[in-house]
Amino acid sequence: MKLKLTVSLMLICALFTGTAFSAESAKFHIGVVTGTVSQSEDDLRGAELMIQKYGDSAQGGMITHITYPDNFPSEQETTISQILGLADDPLMKVIVVNQAVPGTAEAFRRVREKRSDILLLAGEPHEDPGVITEAADIAAHTDHIGRGYTIPLGAKKMGAKTFVHISFPRHMSYETLGLRRAIMEEACNDLGIKFVFETAPDPTSDVGMAGAQQYILENMPAWIEKYGKDAAFFCTNDGHTEPLLRQVAAIGGFFVEADLPSPLMGYPGALGIDLSKEQGDWPAILKKVEEAVVKAGGGGRMGTWAYSWGYTTTAALVEYGKRYVEGTFTNKLGSAKALKEMREAYDEFCPGAHWGASYFTDAVTGVKNTKFILLRQDTYVLGGGYLGLADVEIPEKYFKIRMTPAQ
Repeated sequence: MKLKLTVSLMLICALFTGTAFSAESAKFHIGVVTGTVSQSEDDLRGAELMIQKYGDSAQGGMITHITYPDNFPSEQETTISQILGLADDPLMKVIVVNQAVPGTAEAFRRVREKRSDILLLAGEPHEDPGVITEAADIAAHTDHIGRGYTIPLGAKKMGAKTFVHISFPRHMSYETLGLRRAIMEEACNDLGIKFVFETAPDPTSDVGMAGAQQYILENMPAWIEKYGKDAAFFCTNDGHTEPLLRQVAAIGGFFVEADLPSPLMGYPGALGIDLSKEQGDWPAILKKVEEAVVKAGGGGRMGTWAYSWGYTTTAALVEYGKRYVEGTFTNKLGSAKALKEMREAYDEFCPGAHWGASYFTDAVTGVKNTKFILLRQDTYVLGGGYLGLADVEIPEKYFKIRMTPAQ
C-alpha cells in the first residue's frame, strides 16, 4: 500500500520553522513539477508537504503543483509545454522540477526567453550537468561521484564480497549515472570487491513497470545462486527497488541504499508495511521500517537514508527558492555561501541527519560547475545504525575518472 504523506498542521509546526499558510493571498507563486505516484512518489509527497505549508495557489496560497507524464522519455514536448505553461502566471517567481527529466533544460530555456525574472531550480536532473546548468540557476543532484565510492565502501563494511550493479542502456547513457557506474567499478577494484553488471528491462519500455519488476523478482534467485549471499545489489531505477528489496530480505544478499534513498523507497511495498499512522514523521517511519526489516531477517543487511532524497529535494528547493525571492538568502548563486544556504534548506527538513555538499567538477576539463550541487546523506543500516559515510573523504582519483563509451 502506497503511503499517503498528508502532514498535519501540528507536525508541520513541530518540524519546521516559520509560519504555516494562512488565508492571506500569497505575494508570489512557486511552480513545482514532479513525477506521479507510480514513477517517483517521494518527489510528489514533498510537493504535497509544501502545499500543506504554504498553500495551494488556486486557493490563494503559494504553490502550483503539476506532474509530468509517466512515459516522459517519449513525451518530452508534453513535459516542456507543462513547465512553460507555469510562466503564464504573472505571480510565478520560482519553478522547481524534481526529477528534472529529459526536456527540462529546453523548457527552462523557453521559460527564460519568456520570463527572465523566474528562478529555475532542477532536482536530480537526468540531463548532463553542462546541459541543465546552461538553463537552470541551480541543479541539485545526489553525489554520484562521492556515492560511487561510498556505496561500495558501505557494502564492504556490511560484509559484501561482490557488488552487483543493475541497470539498462537509457540510464547508462546519462552522464551522471554512467560516470557513477565507472567510479563504482574502480572503487570495488580498490576495495577488493568483485564488480559485476546485470541488465534489467527499462520500466518505460514496452514491458512497462509490471514487466520490469517481475524480471527482478524472477532473476534474483538466480543471481543469489550465481554471486552468493554475500553479494550486495544496487539498481539505478526506483521501480526495480521494491522487488529487489523483497528478494534480498527473503533469500539473502545486501542492499546498501537505493539510487534515490528513502525509508519509503521500496520498503513499504516489499515488506507490507502500513505507515498511514506515521504520516510524514520520518523518525517514526524509519523505526517502523527498521522493525519490519529486522523481523524479515534483513537486519544488518539492508540500508537507506533516514530521510528521503526525493521528498527532501522537492521541499528544500521550494524552501530555497522562497527564501531567495524574499531576500532571506542573499548570497550570489554559485558562491560558497550560496552552497551553505542550500545545505541549510536541506537540513531544515532532516533534523538529526548529516549532509555533505560540494560543487560538481568536470573530470575532463577540471572546471568546477558552481551551478551543479552534489549532496549525500549518511547511510543508515536497518538494525545496525549509521555507517559514517557522509564524513568519508573521497580519494582525489575518483574525481578524475571519466565515463567510457562502454558505459
